[in-house]
Amino acid sequence: MRINIHYKITLIFGVIIAVILSGIYIYLNKNLQEYTYQRLKTNLLKEVSLSKSFLEQYYTKDIKSRQLDKIADEIGKDLGLRVTIIDLDGTVLGDSELDGMELKEVENHFYRPEVQQALCSGIGESRRFSTTVRKDMLYIASTLGKKEPEGIIRLSIPLSEIDLISNNLKKLLIISLLSAFILAIIASFIASVFISRPVKEMSSVAKAIAGGDFSKRVSISTKDEIGDLAKAFNYMSEQIKLRIEEVTSSKSKFEAVLLSMSEGVMVVDKEGTILLMNQTLKDLFLVKGNPVGKKPLEIVRNIEIQEIADNSLRLKRGVESRQISVFLPEERILLLHATPIIRDGQTEGAVLVFHDITELRHLEKIRQDFVANVSHELRTPVASIKGYAETLLEGALEDKENAQDFLKIIYSDSDRLARLIDDLLDLSKIESGKLKLTLKPTALEPIIKRVVSGLNKQAKDKSIKIEVNIPLDLPDVLIDEIRIAQVLLNLIDNAIKYTESKGLISISAKEKGKFVQVDVSDTGIGIPEKDLPRLFERFYRVDKARSRELGGTGLGLSIVKHIVQAHHGEVSVKSVLGEGSTFSFTIPKA
Repeated sequence: MRINIHYKITLIFGVIIAVILSGIYIYLNKNLQEYTYQRLKTNLLKEVSLSKSFLEQYYTKDIKSRQLDKIADEIGKDLGLRVTIIDLDGTVLGDSELDGMELKEVENHFYRPEVQQALCSGIGESRRFSTTVRKDMLYIASTLGKKEPEGIIRLSIPLSEIDLISNNLKKLLIISLLSAFILAIIASFIASVFISRPVKEMSSVAKAIAGGDFSKRVSISTKDEIGDLAKAFNYMSEQIKLRIEEVTSSKSKFEAVLLSMSEGVMVVDKEGTILLMNQTLKDLFLVKGNPVGKKPLEIVRNIEIQEIADNSLRLKRGVESRQISVFLPEERILLLHATPIIRDGQTEGAVLVFHDITELRHLEKIRQDFVANVSHELRTPVASIKGYAETLLEGALEDKENAQDFLKIIYSDSDRLARLIDDLLDLSKIESGKLKLTLKPTALEPIIKRVVSGLNKQAKDKSIKIEVNIPLDLPDVLIDEIRIAQVLLNLIDNAIKYTESKGLISISAKEKGKFVQVDVSDTGIGIPEKDLPRLFERFYRVDKARSRELGGTGLGLSIVKHIVQAHHGEVSVKSVLGEGSTFSFTIPKA
């Protein structure tokens, strides 16, 4: 159960006050009866002295007992006490509470303690049970007589009077202490409210700060400990705000770095469970849910990643690197680096960085293939030229007919070698960005007809019919005329080469949004579906033997792709084996 602080302060003060007042009550109550007794005794002594002085005016040896009894009655009535007049021999001469007949029957009082003390010292005192009136009494006795004792006067009061007075005083004391306690509690409550008000204010400000509102301040300026605490609290609030801003800034920078990283990052704790995985890695591994708190093997079904994470946690320094393959579902090649997080000599976790080198390995393979293909393509014509040249040098020049054939072969191979070198130079310029295009609005139909006209002889030699279907309202295109003519030349030349005799080649164009699409279709041998994705790679040939036989360099389609892409267009192919192929490319409208 929650108790407010001012109630706690009031309760503490209440307990302290209750203990103090209880001590006071116990002390006063203990001494109250004795104090009452002494006070009554003192009053009784004074009244005995006054009664003695009054009685001595009338007291003589000849005074009658009836007169003395009457005097005792009067004194007792005035004082509200029992008054007894006793002769020196102990005979009771008068008593305010006894009449004449009872007075005669009362026993001798000579041996009463107070009488004996009075006879000895002039004043006597006694607290005892009275057999005459059947009560506990306090007796004060004094001798009568100015010179010599002539009798004794005794005043008495029931001890019950003392108890009555004591009880009244006790009640008064209890009421006084209770009133003091209530007033003290009220004062304590008011004081506690005043004392706790700054604490409540600081509590309210603390809650606001905990909720993120760092503009709140404690407005207490007292020059005491509370004021010092308020200043310290305000300073602490300002420091917390600065630290949180620093942490937030650092976190934002860290998140920005992680988000901008092209590499995947995974952080695991000392138990090997994932603490962090950046978005790049989630996208790479197709992670949909929250990976935090799981093992790497639960997220990516690859035992090597789990092994590297476990090994890195056992390392005390250094980096563990490994190239791995994962299937997502296609194969991806990753270079993984893992290093432990060490703090105060203890391993607290590990960081794993994933580099996707699939494209790099693919490019490396292309480079290797390119070097091998170029070497092979260059070696074949060079070897042919060298062989026939050696044959001619060894005497074949004398054989005019064979020498003529050899020279034709040497010329053909050197021409093939020149075309290969030209294609390599063109491809190098295009891929390196050094190829400068001269773009201008151009009508497409004249270019197509000019290229077809240049290839008519080849088509006629194979009885191939070439049809050009260009709409009259086809808009101009924004192109480099020479380079697009090169694209058309390569595509139509290939169509002629791979179309059987009496085949058909169709060239058409149509609008497609902001572009114009050109299609070159043939009824040739077609291309297997498995070869289509790699068709535009350098030196890639579907039928290597036939391609070389037809004089191809293996670079034509790669040049086509790069020229079209330089025009911000796209190139594609559709083919059915044994039925023919359609090569399409798009170029922007003017």
